[in-house]
Amino acid sequence: IAATQPSTNWHLKENARDHHTSKFSSKELIVRRGQAFIVTFNGTEQPEQNLTFIAETGPKPSKLAKTQATFGISSTVSKESWSAVLQSTSSNSVSISIYSPPNAVIGRYKLSVQSTSSDSSSPASLGTFVLLFNPWSSGDDVFMPNKAECEEYVLEEFGIIFAGNKNHINSFGWNFGQFQGDILNICLSMLDRSLNYRQDPATDLSHRNDPKYLGRVLSAMVNANDDQGVLLGNWSGNYAGGKSPSSWTGSGEILQNWKKSGFKPVRYGQCWVFAAVLTTVLRCLGIPTRTITNFSSAHDADGNLRVDEFYDAYGNHLDRAADSVWNFHVWNESWFSRSDLGPSYSGWQVLDATPQEESGGIYQCGPASRNAIKEGDVDLDYDCPFVFAEVNADCMYWNYDPATGKKTLIFSKSTIIGQFISTKAVGRDDRVDVTNDYKYEEGSTKERDIFKKARKKLGLEDKFDPTAPTPQEIDQKPDISGKFKVAGPLEVGKDLNLILVLANLQSDAKTVHVNMTAWSTVYTRRPIHEIWKDSISVILSPKEEKQFPIKIPYPEYHQQLTTDNTIQVTALCHVEGGIQVLVQRDITLDNPAIDIQVLGEAKVNKEVDVEVIFTNPIDMELMDCVLQVEGNDLLRGILEIDVPPLKASEKSSTKFKLIPFETGPKHLLVNFSCDKFAAIKTFKMVNVID
Repeated sequence: IAATQPSTNWHLKENARDHHTSKFSSKELIVRRGQAFIVTFNGTEQPEQNLTFIAETGPKPSKLAKTQATFGISSTVSKESWSAVLQSTSSNSVSISIYSPPNAVIGRYKLSVQSTSSDSSSPASLGTFVLLFNPWSSGDDVFMPNKAECEEYVLEEFGIIFAGNKNHINSFGWNFGQFQGDILNICLSMLDRSLNYRQDPATDLSHRNDPKYLGRVLSAMVNANDDQGVLLGNWSGNYAGGKSPSSWTGSGEILQNWKKSGFKPVRYGQCWVFAAVLTTVLRCLGIPTRTITNFSSAHDADGNLRVDEFYDAYGNHLDRAADSVWNFHVWNESWFSRSDLGPSYSGWQVLDATPQEESGGIYQCGPASRNAIKEGDVDLDYDCPFVFAEVNADCMYWNYDPATGKKTLIFSKSTIIGQFISTKAVGRDDRVDVTNDYKYEEGSTKERDIFKKARKKLGLEDKFDPTAPTPQEIDQKPDISGKFKVAGPLEVGKDLNLILVLANLQSDAKTVHVNMTAWSTVYTRRPIHEIWKDSISVILSPKEEKQFPIKIPYPEYHQQLTTDNTIQVTALCHVEGGIQVLVQRDITLDNPAIDIQVLGEAKVNKEVDVEVIFTNPIDMELMDCVLQVEGNDLLRGILEIDVPPLKASEKSSTKFKLIPFETGPKHLLVNFSCDKFAAIKTFKMVNVID
């Protein structure tokens, strides 16, 4: 090989098209494993059969660790190992097709060429390329046979995340942005900052061919606990010193901020932010991934498949248990095979980057096979008991007396946890319900059998549990029933109108003393501020139903509200001569609407005007109004616009210009916030034409 540095043509356009990597905006070759790519280089004066290629990754490449491969030119590709086949040759250049095995380690590689005929020559570097997982290749652990699903779960940069509560599901758009700017490099540096890499770089690298290994490592790296990872969680309702979790609209800003700060954790995240960032990272690396929202999600801290909630005599929800039931929780599913468990456990795997419980000593969760969860196989790796509880735990509601420490069971329920499990549809902006993929029909014998099987596998059946209610307590029958009905709009800025409905189930009259409270909460149902309380005494005639209207005016709740707009209303009914009845409802208030209009046709490289319209719905002035706009291929980075204060009932119109730079359906995301409303979000699909 001549002393001159060979010049390399990486055929970026053709290789990217063949490898589904055209969306990356990189000047470096990015290809997927288990598939050939073309390279042409010159500066070799050797016959091509005398050439040896070296592909290596990581700080200490070795053949043993699968981080170094040496291969010559052969007549056909080998499916098992790295190989090269001659494509064409001219007087001073050689074109070869390089094939990587479908189980190759992913990451950034250095490619060199060496002449075999002269021992003395040192290898000449051809440059670097990045190798990713390949869901389009049948030999890959992440192979996904359905092409439309590959498009959605690997190539789609826009997502919809579901939130709210089981009575009232709402949703918002998210910009995953996995192909933007420097995101791929940030994802690769995330792997090099993990605890596993710091403890033993060679072993960590040798496992980077395995999606279940990387999924688990990245579920730890997305939260800041243990390893100075990407996001610091905060569920206090006070987000001073950072950005409120509900104000983010995409992962790009978070990942860029993490890098810019010298890899200091970004403040602040909550479950959907952790899940969205993990989606970005895994899609970027080529592992098919989606976000999943579970409504009435259990956080079972002590592993007994039971969640205990405590209320005092006044009906206040006490924040004293490690267990909790969240209005919703968002995690991830990634698609790959489970050679460690067997084919029936392959497919969607649950990963969760929200720091809830330690696993193996650090805050990481998964991969838990979704099939294992459905079948109650909670003894399988990883973290199946925790995920099983999130969708299946039984719920116990207790009355707790702080003075004596005495607790009395009010009632227990086995059908409230894990409802309306939701994800975005493939190729459409709709909700798809996947509850039946997590469990058999609620209340069916099959579902109860699976629950018993899980309890047995966890050794809970044979063990006496002194904290469990007695069968007598569980079998008590209440004399009355109660529920809260909504009687008016559930909107921030409007009075909250509810009706407490109490019904006497018996054929003799009942005297009931009712203590009612309303608290603002965060979406985990953690109480933050008391908003309202009242108590009434009523006599219910035999079989009588009575209604009691409740009104909480906007001025009474607006200062207490958290950015989640959630209120928990509770009525604890003390029935004379009978057992207590707990009536509760979690209410999520909608923000007022905001509207986006694209004025004219959106064409590539042409200016187009966009108007955002918002009307102040309350009779107070809105201050500190800021509009935040982002959208891949429509504008670069994030546009922030200060909006002048809005007087009562005033309508505001904010205009700005876009210059789209790619054709096709694109999403524009808007986030409006001010002193009275947190994070009013909307998105609009913009079809960009030539």
